[in-house]
Amino acid sequence: MQILKSVVGRKVFMAITGQCMVLFAVVHLVGNSSIFVGPDGINAYAKHLHDLGPLVWVFRAGLFALVSTHIFFGVQLTLENSAANPAGYAVKRQLKATFASSTMIWTGITLIAFIVFHLLHFTARTLPGVVKGVDALGRYDVFTMVVTAFKNGGISCVYLVAMAALFLHLSHGIQSFFQTMGWNTDKTQCSISMIGKAVAFILLAGYAVIPISILASALIK
Repeated sequence: MQILKSVVGRKVFMAITGQCMVLFAVVHLVGNSSIFVGPDGINAYAKHLHDLGPLVWVFRAGLFALVSTHIFFGVQLTLENSAANPAGYAVKRQLKATFASSTMIWTGITLIAFIVFHLLHFTARTLPGVVKGVDALGRYDVFTMVVTAFKNGGISCVYLVAMAALFLHLSHGIQSFFQTMGWNTDKTQCSISMIGKAVAFILLAGYAVIPISILASALIK
C-alpha cells in the first residue's frame, strides 16, 4: 500500500489502468465495426457476448474496477496539484503543454458522463426512443436499435462530441503512459507522441464513422 501514498505510484496505477482501457476501446471498436457487415454481423456479435453469460459480468466488474481506479487517482492527483499551487505561477511556463494535456480532467469528465449515457442507451436500453426487438433468428436486433438511434442528429452529435474528447484524452494519455513508466527518452519522445496521436485518431475515426455514415445515409434519403 506504500506505493499508493506516493505521487509516482499513483501515476503508475493511472497509467496502467488507462492503457487497459485503451485496449478495451480497440477491442470494442472491432466488435462495433461488425455493423458494416449488416444486421447478421452485429446481431451475431451481440448474441455471442450474451451467450458468455457470467463471464460478461466478470469482465464488466473488472472493467468497472479499472475505470474507478483511474478516475479516483486522476481526481485525487488533480486536486493535490491545485492545492499545491492555489495561486498559480507568477509566470506560467507551458512550453511543452498542449491543449490535450491541459484539458485532461475536462475530457475525462466528459467521457465519464458519456459512459453513463452509453450504458443507459445501448446496454440497459432505458433511454426514451430506444428501439427494442428481436430479428428473424430471435436475437436482439442491435442493428435496428443502433441505426435508428444514429438517424437522430442529436444522438449522433452526443457520440461525436464524446469521440472528440476521447481523441484529446488519448492523444496525451498514451504518450504520458510511456513517460510515467520511464520508457520515454529525448530521442523517442517525438516518435511516441506521434504514435499516441495516431492511435487516438484511428479510434476517433473508427468510432465516428458509424454515426456519421448512418446519419448521412438518412439525410440523403
